[in-house]
Amino acid sequence: MSESTEAGSSGGGAVPAPRSAPLPLPPAAVPAGPQDGDLTEELEEAYWSLYDGAAAKATVRQVLARLPQIMRQIGRLAWRADRAATIAVIVLQLASAATTAFGLMASVAVLRELFAQGPTPDRVRTAVPQILTVVAFLAARALLEAGVAAAQARVTPRIRTALECELLALTAHVRLTVVDDPDWHDEAYRANDRGLFYARQIVGQVVDLASATLGLIGTASVLSVLHPALLPLLLLSVIPVGAAAARSARARFHSYRRWNALQRRVRVFSWLLLEPDAAAELRSDTAQPALLDEHRRLITRIADEDTRLGMQSAAVALAGRAVGGIGIGITYTALGAMLIAGWLPLAAGAGAALAVQTSQTALKRLVDVAHLVYEHAMWVDDLLAFQQRCRQLQPRTSEMTAPATVQTIALHDVSFTYPGKDTPALDGVSLTLTAGETVAFVGLNGSGKSTCAKVLAGLYDAQQGSVCWDGVNVLDMDAQSLHQRVACVLQDPLRFPFSALSNLTVSTGTLTDADPQRALDAARASCAEEVIAGLPRQWETLLSKRFRGGQQLSAGQWAKIAVARGLYKNAPVLLLDEPTASMDPPSEHGIYEAVLRGKLRKDQITVLISHRLASVVECDRIYVFDGGRIAESGSHRELMAQGGEYAAMFRLQASGYQPTPESDAEGAHR
Repeated sequence: MSESTEAGSSGGGAVPAPRSAPLPLPPAAVPAGPQDGDLTEELEEAYWSLYDGAAAKATVRQVLARLPQIMRQIGRLAWRADRAATIAVIVLQLASAATTAFGLMASVAVLRELFAQGPTPDRVRTAVPQILTVVAFLAARALLEAGVAAAQARVTPRIRTALECELLALTAHVRLTVVDDPDWHDEAYRANDRGLFYARQIVGQVVDLASATLGLIGTASVLSVLHPALLPLLLLSVIPVGAAAARSARARFHSYRRWNALQRRVRVFSWLLLEPDAAAELRSDTAQPALLDEHRRLITRIADEDTRLGMQSAAVALAGRAVGGIGIGITYTALGAMLIAGWLPLAAGAGAALAVQTSQTALKRLVDVAHLVYEHAMWVDDLLAFQQRCRQLQPRTSEMTAPATVQTIALHDVSFTYPGKDTPALDGVSLTLTAGETVAFVGLNGSGKSTCAKVLAGLYDAQQGSVCWDGVNVLDMDAQSLHQRVACVLQDPLRFPFSALSNLTVSTGTLTDADPQRALDAARASCAEEVIAGLPRQWETLLSKRFRGGQQLSAGQWAKIAVARGLYKNAPVLLLDEPTASMDPPSEHGIYEAVLRGKLRKDQITVLISHRLASVVECDRIYVFDGGRIAESGSHRELMAQGGEYAAMFRLQASGYQPTPESDAEGAHR
């Protein structure tokens, strides 16, 4: 039992005992946040930054070893999304690589014709067919690359669509106890935010990676045809370029991680300065200068980081070009030696130089894309692993569905403990509810009344004991069918950004189809009729300022819409968890009159959870919860006669509405 529960139950409203140790004086000055050093060490790991910078930590060997697995995985996703487009991408990409290689060979043939015995006019005329061949290969390559882009444009959105639909379908149906887990919550947002984003991007990146790889293979093949000794020269010329590209990519990823940490900190202050909910208090506290000063300090650090990254990138690029230049110099020196020694014709040497330059461009592209693919694939892996986890967390399915009507719902020795908690929220609760009956759950905060209601609704499964509908254990029933038989109205209802009518019909699984008379009856019984009647387009008015012409309702008006939504569902069980907390007294009275006396469905079991005990007086039975157990039960009259915890709470609340002698005297004096 919590401290507040113990204090409330022992003293009937007594305040908690003072702390055992006095609180020391605070320091005269404190920093607003991390001041020096790397903010990546100061901030908690955000769900969306889990894999940021992973490519910077991986070795070249790790990156290269993982690439084939990534390409197979993306290929499987593409195959499931659109087989024809996937085949087209593969075939056209291979054909494009082949045309590149053949085009290079044709270019060598042109050079051979031009330079074999000097570029005379006759030689130029003789080379025209080879030149036209090169042009044809270039045109074919352009067409093939356009075909790859078109096929990729078909398959990429379909991968994203399939993954997003499956992700949302899985997350929308996982058990409620799973959603209550903050780790799962972070995983869900990470998969939706990052996983889906990179799943769309990585297809094009894998295509670019394959293109660069095939380009390298093609140029290497051409060089091997020209002279086998040219292959070592290719390695000598491209390895320094690749090393410099890898170094530059790693530096970018490291810097992005630092820059990202600074941006996260800045967003805190930007949010406070822009958020409408913070505006009133921000101005009343005159806190704007303090927040603006901290914001300025942080964005100055971001500017410094941008400058540092630019300088570092320039230095790395210079070093890479220097090393690469040495490699190219050695390569061309070796080519010159081969030409002088007669090992290689002049035309072949020109072709070899062209192939080396093409290889360097392809390798730099391959390194850059490989780092991106390596890191982004982690997000895609994360998305797929999360989907697999969600498949194992779906509610139970069964051929047995919950009944459309129920006579009795019985809880037998039910216990339930929230994940990560040691104290059970419910500890051996037993009760029976009967059709047509209105019952109330009351008690202190954390006493178990709302948890018991969620167990009744099938949102939580009893970990011990059983919940039976007309003698049948609900664990034998299809979970979704059970949810359809229970209407829940919560204290903080969901504010659907739909029309007023859709806000009612959504409780039956539709946004577009309605039973007009049923909707009107529910609106009248919930006092939402006057709210909807006052809207510009009444039933069709959008209840969100996000839309043009949309309307914003007050908390009390939303509460009436929520009650109407619960009544419209017309379920055999109606759960009302503090539904009138934000309503004015006349509306609250009208709703309780409708729910407790003028019920729309006579065989409905109604469960009311409330801290306002005056609202439960008319209930057929009242259950008093304390520490996860039922401490008392009975009608209002019976519980008042017992003089127990319920009677003490009721008298305490009632006394607040009675004038004290001091207030009477003050009123008489006035």
